[in-house]
Amino acid sequence: MTARDDFRAGARAAIPIVLGYLSIGLAYGVLGVAAGVPGWAVVSMSVLVFAGSAQLVAVSLLGQGAGAGELVAAALLLNLRHILYASALAPLLEPMTRGRLAWVAYELTDETFVVATQAAKQRGRLSFPFEVGLNGISQLSWVGGSVLGVFAGSFVGDPERLGLDYALIAMFLGLLALQMRGRREVVVALAAAAISTVLWLMGLGSTGALVATVVV
Repeated sequence: MTARDDFRAGARAAIPIVLGYLSIGLAYGVLGVAAGVPGWAVVSMSVLVFAGSAQLVAVSLLGQGAGAGELVAAALLLNLRHILYASALAPLLEPMTRGRLAWVAYELTDETFVVATQAAKQRGRLSFPFEVGLNGISQLSWVGGSVLGVFAGSFVGDPERLGLDYALIAMFLGLLALQMRGRREVVVALAAAAISTVLWLMGLGSTGALVATVVV
């Protein structure tokens, strides 16, 4: 299979993510504008940061007048789970240069991780062109959704009125449903939910979700 074929296969695998990112990105753009964040900053984060949950938290914190230190700390905490993702994904990749590995790491998201691991079960080790198709197309759709959200923000008004604040949660629930293939996955999901809920009630906030992930 040629590099072009691998790229096309990655792009096709990204189609479900694209459909989700366009809508979630639009919701993020609307929420960012509603929080008072300049449109250029909202879109720039989608290009430079490319982390849905961290971006949604960031625009919320910016709207509350948070400083740079708080933004960096929140993003770091939320994205620590990517260490686990990278550890699981690395053995599934073909040998690559450090530069290419750095690009794949930068593009890694919850959704691309799920799709990549599923694709590896059918294709074997994943090539760099496949990752370019999967991750590149996914980010382009996220940026495109963010741009649409910025333009739509001035017409929407209160985003909670349309339920846009629930968009990211809905996408994660969809990803979770795709993973429920047997009793083991159900037990792991329920255990993670129970642990993170208990830790949240104890006041650990989003840190509890990270601890629950490591434990299960």
